[in-house]
Amino acid sequence: MRNSRKNLIRKFVYENVRDHAADIARLITEEFNVTRQSANKYMRELVDDGLLTRTGNTKGREYQLAILASKNFEFDVTPDLAEDFLWSEYVLPWIGTVEKNVEEICGYGFTEMVNNVVDHSDSSRLSIYLERTAATVTMIVRDFGVGIFKKIQTECGLHDERDAILELSKGKLTTDVQSHTGEGIFFSSRMFDEYNIASGSLFYGRIFNKSDWLVEREDHSLIQGTSITMTIDLNTDRTQKKVFDDHAPEFEDYGFTRTHVPVKLVLYGTESLISRSQAKRVLARFDRFTEVILDYQDVDAIGPSFADEIYRVFQNQHPDIHLFSFNTTPAIDRMIKRAESNN
Repeated sequence: MRNSRKNLIRKFVYENVRDHAADIARLITEEFNVTRQSANKYMRELVDDGLLTRTGNTKGREYQLAILASKNFEFDVTPDLAEDFLWSEYVLPWIGTVEKNVEEICGYGFTEMVNNVVDHSDSSRLSIYLERTAATVTMIVRDFGVGIFKKIQTECGLHDERDAILELSKGKLTTDVQSHTGEGIFFSSRMFDEYNIASGSLFYGRIFNKSDWLVEREDHSLIQGTSITMTIDLNTDRTQKKVFDDHAPEFEDYGFTRTHVPVKLVLYGTESLISRSQAKRVLARFDRFTEVILDYQDVDAIGPSFADEIYRVFQNQHPDIHLFSFNTTPAIDRMIKRAESNN
């Protein structure tokens, strides 16, 4: 019984320490109704067993999952470099035995990202880094080519590299329509618990069930090429099928017909969402979908022109495309209703 409780507490720590590095002991006391002294004892045991690392003094103490194993691989990029061969011969044997759904997600993300390197990056080298903790597997796929955001900006005629991030978040974006569907990054970013892309001076990240974000690096240390990091929780019950199905509404032949757009990615710096040109950047390529979820998380307000372009002009021109608005504020709701009332 005691070991069972201990294992439950350890599992709880693994699942929560990343988001609660500084107050994980308090969470243990609340969840398991133990004293703070007992909670600290469990934490010390995890550190002593090499499963957690501890930094800082008593007041500023923080915990992190310890890296239990890591591995680097380097390959020359050639047209015949096969991503499935790298997966089955190098990566999967190193990852070892994991749940089938975790293996399938890792295989999908890895092969899609390596295929992008071979077909799009113009890089002569491919670097793979693997890392395992007690609760997670992380894979980093790195190339040293032109850079994904710059490539998309150039090939798609976008005004700004940051526009490439907005387009990537929608899915169905590719610079080679004959060979690719443009779905790999979209679905990978929704399968993993953490997914991020660093290239040039930009960083795009996504955490499962949380928001997307765009970060402009201020230290001017540019990332040559593209580095993609994918982390998955070993205990997740997420499956490939569930992620695919979430974006293929019933009766649509299971095609990729539903997309989720984080509207805040349109914002650069201290801008506000007020113009029709901003709305048109949001609307770009919506005609490839039948359902679009506009997520207004971290957006406080929108202007009348922005709302009118989406909810009156576009909707009148595309009545068969269904727009759904989520995480709106009362101010945003008023602007949407105002635009819709003018139809």
